[in-house]
Amino acid sequence: MSLLSSAIFGLLFASVPPSPAMQTAPPPRLEISEGAVEGALVSDGAVRMFLGIPYAEPPTGSWRWRAPRAKQPWTGVLKANRFGPHAMQGQPYGDMGFRDEGASEDCLYLNVWAPARPDAPKLPVMVWIHGGGFVAGAGSEPRQDGRYLAQRGVVVVSMNYRLGIFGFFTHPELAAESPHDTSGNYGLMDQIAALEWVRRNIAAFGGDPDNVTVFGESAGSFSVSALLASPLARGLFHKAIGQSGAFFGETLRALRREEAEKRDLAFADAAFHTHALSDLRTVPADTLLNASLGPHARWFSPTIDGAVLPEDCSAIYRAGSQASVPLLAGWNRDEGARRALPGLSVATLPELTRYAVGRFGAAAPEFLRLFGANDDASAALAAHELSGADFIALSTWRWMEAHLRTGHAPVYRYRFDQPMPQTPDAPAGSTGLVPHAADIPFVFGALADIKNNWTDAHRAVSALMVAYWTNFARCGDPNGPGLPHWPQYVSESGFPVMHLMGQPHAQPDEERERYQFIDRAAAPH
Repeated sequence: MSLLSSAIFGLLFASVPPSPAMQTAPPPRLEISEGAVEGALVSDGAVRMFLGIPYAEPPTGSWRWRAPRAKQPWTGVLKANRFGPHAMQGQPYGDMGFRDEGASEDCLYLNVWAPARPDAPKLPVMVWIHGGGFVAGAGSEPRQDGRYLAQRGVVVVSMNYRLGIFGFFTHPELAAESPHDTSGNYGLMDQIAALEWVRRNIAAFGGDPDNVTVFGESAGSFSVSALLASPLARGLFHKAIGQSGAFFGETLRALRREEAEKRDLAFADAAFHTHALSDLRTVPADTLLNASLGPHARWFSPTIDGAVLPEDCSAIYRAGSQASVPLLAGWNRDEGARRALPGLSVATLPELTRYAVGRFGAAAPEFLRLFGANDDASAALAAHELSGADFIALSTWRWMEAHLRTGHAPVYRYRFDQPMPQTPDAPAGSTGLVPHAADIPFVFGALADIKNNWTDAHRAVSALMVAYWTNFARCGDPNGPGLPHWPQYVSESGFPVMHLMGQPHAQPDEERERYQFIDRAAAPH
């Protein structure tokens, strides 16, 4: 049996319910720095699962909009067998589903999955940061269940962090009371606090605090790019994986603190007729959330605050001041699916040409040539690909290029190309899309937990990605016995991209000229 087939079998076997004998086994119990925790055995007893462990004190009341405080020790045994509440947020995205009991400001909880019978005294650790645009998401989603990765010999950690106005509100009074003279970025501080918890406690779960990989998707990937740039996170992780996104574009541009504070004060005055911090801290959480979703608010997300993010990420990387750690990153083939370009309602060749002239000026013919737009069908595809570049791909490409130039560490690039199962009403001969976030259950080996018409091809690609991701977490190199070779992203090899699909293969970057063109067009003149 090949390695790939064995991995598929392992993932299928992991979905079998625990045997009656295993269900009667005592739950795992261990001591961490804050006290005793008791979890549960899952995956037929192969994995120890600990859910809802508080990693910081509740950020409520007078502690709203403050840096997280380490959790104080407790007495007795903490029953860690259910997810903690997710962060306050509006309507989650349609592809999200939570397994916790609801939302709360008291949301700073994490989860750990670890092998029950580890094959080494110190296992690599993978710390997951969920996506959701910094306004939605939670660590309790089924597609992010860490039990399947844990069966590959790693310890997996996921966390909740403050979102939206609770995680990224700025205010001059907050800066005045901060030891770092800063405000905002509380959600990023939460992520750093979770990594500090890992450093203190992960050895108790069999993990190696000196071999930590931080990985995330969408806003989680943006977070990873920021954590590499943050001096406050230095030394807390040793490898990084970014899945679709980075703070190197306009999709989620980090405002400077002064600009954010000006907007947030105006929002508070419009929504509550006051911007006094003492008043805002007493506003009920639901009222604050609803106001933040209204017309007066900005999109609350990370800012250049001078402490967590001392400068714009591109400037930090350009100076070579980011963490020098191996990076594996990429995006999905159809990131632009169902995302129209602003000002382009119908992607015919004449309309795309008009759009290109408006955006690129005299360089419009070069854009049409690079994106292969020469009739209506190819124009529609070009618009789709440009939308994906604007949304996710360009920022991720810039991040990898920057780290390649100054990071002094290996870089590996991928594109996730495995189409999703077709719907029954799909046109004959059409192929499935590979949209934003489609990669998450593949990386976690969690296809069995997501209802869809998965095939053996999908399960094989998932097993491949699980192997690559856990190999990278283990040693900073995704390659391993029996796996298609994944070369480093370097100029000498034509900047190879690993295409993750039914026929996985690496080939020189065929889109490089496109990204260079868009990058030049976006540069200030």
